[in-house]
Amino acid sequence: MRRTIDWDDDAVVIVDQCALPAAHRTLRLRTVDELVAAIQRLAVRGAPALGAAGALGVALAVREHGDDTEAVRADAARLAGARPTAVNLRWGVERALAALGGGAESVLAQARSMLTEDERTNHTASRHAADLVLRRCPRRPLRLLTHCNTGRLAAVGWGTALGTVWHLHATGQVEYVLAGETRPLLQGTRLTAWELAEAGVPYRLLPDSAAASAIARGLVDCVLVGADRVAANGDVANKIGTYGLALAAARHEIPFVVVAPSSTVDKELPGGGSIAVEERAAEEVTHFAGQPVAPEGAAVFNPAFDVTPVELITAVVTEHGVFTEGR
Repeated sequence: MRRTIDWDDDAVVIVDQCALPAAHRTLRLRTVDELVAAIQRLAVRGAPALGAAGALGVALAVREHGDDTEAVRADAARLAGARPTAVNLRWGVERALAALGGGAESVLAQARSMLTEDERTNHTASRHAADLVLRRCPRRPLRLLTHCNTGRLAAVGWGTALGTVWHLHATGQVEYVLAGETRPLLQGTRLTAWELAEAGVPYRLLPDSAAASAIARGLVDCVLVGADRVAANGDVANKIGTYGLALAAARHEIPFVVVAPSSTVDKELPGGGSIAVEERAAEEVTHFAGQPVAPEGAAVFNPAFDVTPVELITAVVTEHGVFTEGR
């Protein structure tokens, strides 16, 4: 299965991202309840993939409830609220709901068309970003730093920031990629490293806390990240730790490039200050592999995302080209 998420025989089929890298397995989700649970435990994650999940989830709801549009819309609302920061999830739900008047087959056709669209969109956005990186970074080959996971696992089948790496690597432009581990769920360690190895791209893992030091030591030519929501002014919500990378990149005058489909841009949101930031369970910090590593009762601050202001960002790039361009 090359797609992270797809439709097959009345089921949503996903790569279980919680199992990687130890095992590559797929899950068949036949109900909205199963899909919501998979989204919340991050078995399927990444803004573009969540957009596809939202649309396919509406198709599941229509198959379960038939002509009961009230029940379908109730399931759609649960889907849209499963991850509040990622705007693509609600976007995917709303696009599928727009086809509800045509019945189950119309909803499914809309959702399936969005899968192909996602692959094409992210391929184009990352091509634009690769061209921008080559213009902004004179050194060859490039030394890149990325955060969280933004490859095909975060999308339907290509990727955003890692999609940019795929383009650059194909033309021999990449010396290596530094992949941040991405606490607390280690998406960088488990997923990005797996994708880079699969693609044959030289890479090194580093602790999130070492990224600023790597930048300061001159080991990085450009930082590439994705986004879970982009405000109309260009502020970006992304995996926690992104803001710190942007500060370090600005301090040392290296490009900080965000790659995302235009569906991640929330044009109704004027700035990042209004973005709802999801907080995760305390156990993700106080426990490791199911075992406690903090004193009992320790208080925890565990946001899943942070917001990077536009003035720290070199460019936000979508399939339409540069959405915003700053320093």
